[in-house]
Amino acid sequence: MKRIVHLGVGNFHRAHQAWYTHVANAATGTGWRITGVSLRRPDMRDALRLQGYAYTLVVRDAGATEMIDIRVIEDILVAAERPEAVIAAIADPDTHVVTLTVTEKGYDLDAAGSLRLDAPRVAADLAGRPPATTIGLLAAGLARRAVTGRPVTVLCCDNLPDNGVKLGAAVRTYTAAAGLGIADYLDAAVAFPSSMVDRITPHTDAALRAEVAASGHPPQAPVATEGFTEWVIEDRFAAERPPWHAAGAVFVAEVAPFEMRKLRMLNGAHSYLAYAGTLAGHVFVDQAVSDRALAQGAAALMDEAAETLPDAVRSTAPAYRDALLARFGNPTIEHRLRQIAMDGSLKLPIRVVPTRTARRAMGLDSPACDAALAAWTGFLEAEFATGRKLDDPAAEVLRSSLARYSGLDPAARAVAVLEAVNRAGAG
Repeated sequence: MKRIVHLGVGNFHRAHQAWYTHVANAATGTGWRITGVSLRRPDMRDALRLQGYAYTLVVRDAGATEMIDIRVIEDILVAAERPEAVIAAIADPDTHVVTLTVTEKGYDLDAAGSLRLDAPRVAADLAGRPPATTIGLLAAGLARRAVTGRPVTVLCCDNLPDNGVKLGAAVRTYTAAAGLGIADYLDAAVAFPSSMVDRITPHTDAALRAEVAASGHPPQAPVATEGFTEWVIEDRFAAERPPWHAAGAVFVAEVAPFEMRKLRMLNGAHSYLAYAGTLAGHVFVDQAVSDRALAQGAAALMDEAAETLPDAVRSTAPAYRDALLARFGNPTIEHRLRQIAMDGSLKLPIRVVPTRTARRAMGLDSPACDAALAAWTGFLEAEFATGRKLDDPAAEVLRSSLARYSGLDPAARAVAVLEAVNRAGAG
């Protein structure tokens, strides 16, 4: 049996990579299976185990709703309970690919994208506890696999620029610090391709659970998503790869242009709408984009980003912008602004700041980027003023630095706050 081990079995993985595997299996007659890994909590394992790890994917567009039974996950391991089982799954000869969908903070990287060996969780792994971090688990599994020399591909499916490069570098840094002695194996038999993933996938709410429960489809842990999906993958695999092309995935020599377009246009506009939309009293993305002023702000930010894109994708930017605005306005996808707003100190440096920096180098002003940064600091101030717990790993640094730089104009203040977060992380 050909297996994929996936770290981070959340809604996005089940709407995206698992869906691609399900469709590819059906189209080609292959039987690729997924062993999922939940890093901390058993909730997903406990829910899906009740129905043999099948689940219902609800695909919504403005004109139609389709329910699809996805049956490609064969097991879910909980790393916090059984790290040894995760390590064994990565090392298993049947495993050809390890995929990951972990949030930005889940990699313990610094502002430059390098592994923080002094991060408390990483340091604890290096001190000899059973590995609990994403990188520690990967390193342990690859070290065991190195004994046989079997090749494997580790494919990052997250919103990090140069995600494959950064993941590979983090694994190499960790294995060297841990003295695992597998540098030659990593160079010869492990590939870390980059990829760009895109499919809007909101949190599951009670209404969706009730709708699916009444439908006769597997009722536990359903997922809602939009009809649109995209996956651009660097064509650099060390071992056999699943036939994801049969489901529409595109294999290319270089992912970076597509990745930059998505991060700066889609994700940048999403972050702007999350902060400005919440401040304006909206709850969902479609509500925010129906606000004419906010829609114009999102479009302006995407236009500013478009001018910084590589030649390979710049000509596609106007159509991409229009398609994004239409997707954002899909009223059947209740994508909460606060879901997007979390972890702004990690997201804005890769979604909005690079556009602003590139435009300054080109001698261009960036009023839309400045508006997005100002909306973020306004959002932070409102959260702190109301006593709401801020969902950001740098919450306390953000609180203190907001006060310290209160005399600056809003965009400059946001940049100063982000630099303070970077200094705190480096220290």
